[in-house]
Amino acid sequence: MTGLALLAASPGAPLTTKRAQMAGCRFSYSASFQLTLAILAVCVTPITLEIFVTLFENISEKVTILEVTRQVIMVQLLPVSIGLLLQKFVPKFVENIAQPLNFIANSLFFVLVVLAGILGIPLFFKVWGLPMVVITIMVIASLAIGHSLGGNNDDTRPILAISCIARNVGLALFIAILNNVEQKVIPTLIAYVILGAILGSFYSIWNKRKLDQQPT
Repeated sequence: MTGLALLAASPGAPLTTKRAQMAGCRFSYSASFQLTLAILAVCVTPITLEIFVTLFENISEKVTILEVTRQVIMVQLLPVSIGLLLQKFVPKFVENIAQPLNFIANSLFFVLVVLAGILGIPLFFKVWGLPMVVITIMVIASLAIGHSLGGNNDDTRPILAISCIARNVGLALFIAILNNVEQKVIPTLIAYVILGAILGSFYSIWNKRKLDQQPT
């Protein structure tokens, strides 16, 4: 359960915006929401870990706000900041490279999905029995909670649902490495990512079809 605890303490996954778009959410809303989660993770992650320290002996107080801040800045805030600065000062250049970058990003996303499937499936089957049941319940419940919190707003429901299941695996692994428990939690992290991607895809397809059927 240590792996699930680390995932629970690591919100704001870098690919949340992409996955939310697949579910029919507006890019501007999903991007701003992802950045908000990333910024909140700087404080939320250490506080959540403090709570889990008393529940799991494999997690110690080795993660500080500064370490989480450094990881979030390097992975999410710095790339986004560079993009915003380029768009502000050289908009023509950004307009010219937007389409090629979008193609590269989509291609890398596809490659990442394929590699995760090929390399992760052997680890996926190491997590079986009760842990897999817990992960399934966790993912389904998170989707339902996020969707319901969105109310009747079609813009907020998909991003909240996807954000509830999208965890920052890089941050969770970073914390595991600091605590020397990476070998124990990696199968759990991989299993959650694969199962979350599968169930999240079903949700995205269902929500997109629902939006397409609505009268314009």
